[in-house]
Amino acid sequence: MRRIFLLATAGALAALVATAPAAAKGPSTASLTGPGLDHAIPVKGYGEGGPGTSLGSLVELGGFFPQVFQQIPDSTTRTRPTGDLGPRYRIEYRVPGPNGHNSKLVQDVYPYAKTPVTYVSPGQRFWGSSHTHGGWFVAGPGLKAALVAAGLPESPPPAASGGSFPWAWTLAGVLAVMVLLALVLRRRRITRFRMLRSTA
Repeated sequence: MRRIFLLATAGALAALVATAPAAAKGPSTASLTGPGLDHAIPVKGYGEGGPGTSLGSLVELGGFFPQVFQQIPDSTTRTRPTGDLGPRYRIEYRVPGPNGHNSKLVQDVYPYAKTPVTYVSPGQRFWGSSHTHGGWFVAGPGLKAALVAAGLPESPPPAASGGSFPWAWTLAGVLAVMVLLALVLRRRRITRFRMLRSTA
């Protein structure tokens, strides 16, 4: 009896996993915004057709489905990848749902990281009562290629490239303040010494 129960449970779980992707709806449109872009870039294509279009590649390679719909096994993680991820870009998806109800979902993408990653915050509401599973998804170089094909620059903008100039200016400012304070303190000591000599 126990064996029959276990087999029935395993069959039910397998059926659930098999039907989960079929029940999931992909986005119909997407737009990309972020550093160095003077306007939102539309990512066009078919969101459920796999990597045949820019939107399909973005959905497939960027982890949209495991981040929005919890899947088994779970390919997302709750831990932010270590290291410098580079500038953050934002993708806004329009996801059609039942009864013509459309929802907006937001995904952060780091295309210039050594290994591109994406992030969806858990609990984003869509289709009225559903919520995103969320989490980090480790993508790969194909994600950046798909975004470049959609209009993202091949290289990050200078202001977001993590160069040394902002740190250099900050260090120069700190040194300037330290020198100024040293001069003020020296001037005060000299003035105080002269006052003591004059009253002696």
